[in-house]
Amino acid sequence: MNVRYYAASSLDGYIATEDHGLDWLLQFGDVEETSYPDFIRDVGAIAMGSATYEWILRHQVHADTEESQSWPYQQPVWVFTSRSLPAVDGADIHFVSGDITPVYRQMVRMAGDSNIWIAGGGELAGQFFDQQLLDELIIQVTSVTLGGGIPLLPRTITAPSLKLISATTFGQNFVELHYEVQYPDNVA
Repeated sequence: MNVRYYAASSLDGYIATEDHGLDWLLQFGDVEETSYPDFIRDVGAIAMGSATYEWILRHQVHADTEESQSWPYQQPVWVFTSRSLPAVDGADIHFVSGDITPVYRQMVRMAGDSNIWIAGGGELAGQFFDQQLLDELIIQVTSVTLGGGIPLLPRTITAPSLKLISATTFGQNFVELHYEVQYPDNVA
């Protein structure tokens, strides 16, 4: 079981625009043509921040178009928030706040042998990193720059550094970088 931060990023290191927009990313088409289908099969629990949760509600679940969808995850989801947010009928969603460590223990129990996905955002992934609970980063970097926005991982990580496991291209617009997080006690 690993805790993985799986996200898409602009070339200049942002996962969304200042107003949490993703149009820059969605222009590239079908997520099924990436590593996502294989990735999600190995996920047993999901952690996400409130902005990610609200984006899913606005743009997928409660979209006022023909494209409205049901809640996209079968796995239990923990939404880290300090506010009261609406629930989704039939979805296994837990609203939590405060220290991530006890929530992490709940997620591990629910995930079993499967992985935990930090679905967004960068600050939440940073909190897992701060507690040495983040094992891997799988980042799909795309061929756009945003010039500002929501940072991929707002932490300084210089020593020990991240260990590159692989770099894979998807089409002409993405390279997926897979890193193992190196903490002082697991540096090879």
